[in-house]
Amino acid sequence: MTENVYVGNAGVDAPGDRGWLLGHFKPVGDVRHSEDVEIKWGVHPRGDERAEWVRGEKRTALLVLISGRFRVELPGRSVVLSERGDYVVWGQGVDHSWYAEEESVVLTVRWPSVPGYAVV
Repeated sequence: MTENVYVGNAGVDAPGDRGWLLGHFKPVGDVRHSEDVEIKWGVHPRGDERAEWVRGEKRTALLVLISGRFRVELPGRSVVLSERGDYVVWGQGVDHSWYAEEESVVLTVRWPSVPGYAVV
């Protein structure tokens, strides 16, 4: 059943959906469509930062550093990811933002996949 298989490259596919590789925003019927989880391949130049804080988060998130140096801002706390494999997890209701201290690649997993939230 090869129609239920997708083979791709995160660096090529990610820019088409603001970095997101899997989630509710992929077309229904696409094996990458999921209402349970979202996965993002984030490539950030040095100095890149989130346009605004996420407030009232409805998902749990895991962010893993692949390369670079990346800072996640949480209420009253900054978490710096500096070694490959460093990660941070935050739960529902935790406001957050981020800043790329160096050119960075991060993998983000969020669940569940909630339609309707995007910063333009």
